Amino acid sequence: MSTQQFVGGNERFLRRYEYEDSWVVAADLDSFGDEVDVDIVGTTAIVVTETGDRVTETEFELPGEDASVTTNNGVLTITVQK
Repeated sequence: MSTQQFVGGNERFLRRYEYEDSWVVAADLDSFGDEVDVDIVGTTAIVVTETGDRVTETEFELPGEDASVTTNNGVLTITVQK
């Protein structure tokens, strides 16, 4: 397994794990806002967040197209099969 951490210019924190059969991208939802909506278009993840009356959209590239999205205990997890 290998791990990469990213903090963008807007201070959003992502961590990417690489396993033999998949990549996992994880993000702390607390840094994204109160309401979170995630769309996967091809290899792009689009995360739309809402905090009060402020809506923010963040996009990042995924390492593949076969992706599934889950949230659990305040963590957004996107799993991409190799």
